Amino acid sequence: MEGKLVLADGSEFYGQILDEAVGCGEVVFTTGMTGYQEVLTDPSYCGQIVVMTYPLIGNYGVVSQFDQSRKPFVRGFVIDQLCEQPSNCRTEGTLAEYLQQRKIPCIYGIDTRAVTRAIRVHGTMRGVIVPHNTTKAEIKALLAKDNQNGLVKQVTTDTITHIPANGPRVVVMDFGIKKNILRSLQKLGCDLYVVPADIDAAGIKALNPDGIFLSNGPGDPKSVMGAVETIKELLTYKPIFGICLGHQLLALALGAQTYKLKFGHRGSNHPVKNLATGRVHITAQNHGYAVEEESLTGLDIEITHRAVNDGTIEGLRHSSLPIFSVQFHPEASPGPDDSEYLFDQFMSLLVH
Repeated sequence: MEGKLVLADGSEFYGQILDEAVGCGEVVFTTGMTGYQEVLTDPSYCGQIVVMTYPLIGNYGVVSQFDQSRKPFVRGFVIDQLCEQPSNCRTEGTLAEYLQQRKIPCIYGIDTRAVTRAIRVHGTMRGVIVPHNTTKAEIKALLAKDNQNGLVKQVTTDTITHIPANGPRVVVMDFGIKKNILRSLQKLGCDLYVVPADIDAAGIKALNPDGIFLSNGPGDPKSVMGAVETIKELLTYKPIFGICLGHQLLALALGAQTYKLKFGHRGSNHPVKNLATGRVHITAQNHGYAVEEESLTGLDIEITHRAVNDGTIEGLRHSSLPIFSVQFHPEASPGPDDSEYLFDQFMSLLVH
């Protein structure tokens, strides 16, 4: 069926849509050449319509073990060429089947470079995926709906989950964690307690952890101020490691500020410089907000990593407390594993 992607500024891009599913959300782009299934199931994309800049998508099909959460949370998928005959010995089905079974709105046959350029020039904005004959009034009504509130609540766990092991006990605050992050901690032997995002400090202390991990997740960190207050109470309690949204929440808890980037960093090929070693790592990223550098003045915080492309803050460390965080995803999935050493750094804090 013929359809179109319509941005809030009135821009229209025409293609073919799967079924008649309508999607509405913040339109963002990701630059990874692979990992489309991981993108679909990364909770950090909750509330968003994702544009894949790489032109050929679906060429290796779908495999259940690639899923990063219990279900996809994206509000729509925009691609150029949809591969209908994947080549992969492990393929369990086609991408089209995967999208249709999960009722994920998808439009394909679109010039995704043009969409990406529009976002880069004008910034991230809301958009809709609709059939081609949808009226302007109907589109206006869809765009007026606010689906950017309560995103963390949609993706976090409802209950405390124990993943037992014989190593240090780590409480994982789940703001939308990916499975491979948990696997990375499991590989190090951590005894994990995955807890809801709205747990209070007393609830965490009751689990008697050796350390606390703050996960990735979707949306504006300032919309999760309850978690910020909880983290404040834990700053002098045990070692803390945060990534992505967890990095931003930790920065807010330490007294810094965050701001929205024009079009964010999303993809599996973003260069980040480690300021301590001078080495540049290729990283996986998915965020639309960053820590404001000017707000660090007078705080006991050191910048440890910077984005090579735009110089934004990618890592922080407290000057005296065993607390650090990074903006990128060190466990990849999808992407390189250049930064897995950060999990080892966290472990070294837990055993001392």
